[in-house]
Amino acid sequence: MSLTIDRPRPAAGTAATAPSAPVRTAAVRTDLGSASRPVPVQPTAVTDTLPTSPVVAPIRNRALPEGTEARGFALYVGLDEATAAAAGTTLAAVVEQLRALTAQLVPATETYAAVAVAAEGSGGRDVDVVRLALQDRSAVAARKLAVTAEPEETGVVIDISRKRVLLDGEPAALTYKEFELLQFLVLREGRTVDRSAIIEGLWSDGDDEIPNERTIDVHVRRLRSKLGAFEEIVRTVRGVGYRFDRHADVAVRYASTPSPDLF
Repeated sequence: MSLTIDRPRPAAGTAATAPSAPVRTAAVRTDLGSASRPVPVQPTAVTDTLPTSPVVAPIRNRALPEGTEARGFALYVGLDEATAAAAGTTLAAVVEQLRALTAQLVPATETYAAVAVAAEGSGGRDVDVVRLALQDRSAVAARKLAVTAEPEETGVVIDISRKRVLLDGEPAALTYKEFELLQFLVLREGRTVDRSAIIEGLWSDGDDEIPNERTIDVHVRRLRSKLGAFEEIVRTVRGVGYRFDRHADVAVRYASTPSPDLF
């Protein structure tokens, strides 16, 4: 008489004994043609440090306007060569590592790297410099808001550096010679300039028509008419000539380099 003893079998999908430490498994097929079963696979140091599956993103990004879709992203990294070298690497090496990680997570991903360049010693946070250099829209908008608008100018502005006169913020329609006449008086502020000195200073022997002292009066009259309510800045000194008088509503912007009109 034979006696058959059935040995208990472990439930499907479970191991007979629990391993002492978690290991990764891979499915292989045995030589006997049995169903695939898990066998231990030793992990490697590199692959264990990377995520085994990508993070599932929300179905819809609420920051996106309706009718649009996300086609990628930009990661701004504030890092200069000196900081990278101190950490034992380079900017190029960091870029290649990020590209390799992206390709591992999503093999079909296309990448493009751009380096932000700024003048030496320009200061500021590296990441802010990068965002501005690469024309990040929010960074550019914030920069514009931070710039204080110049207050509206009133009165007379005599801009010698740009060869123009502003009357309450609007440019005065002076001719080249009219501006030269005004500049000649401004550069001699507080001094009375006679008509002969004006002729000598503004007209040379090579000019087609050299005016006389009466003609200077005509030039001054035309200049005053274009200065409008501020005509009194060019004052007549009877029997002598003309003088530039500055007051609270008058501003003079001198050129950064010495004027060719020396005296």
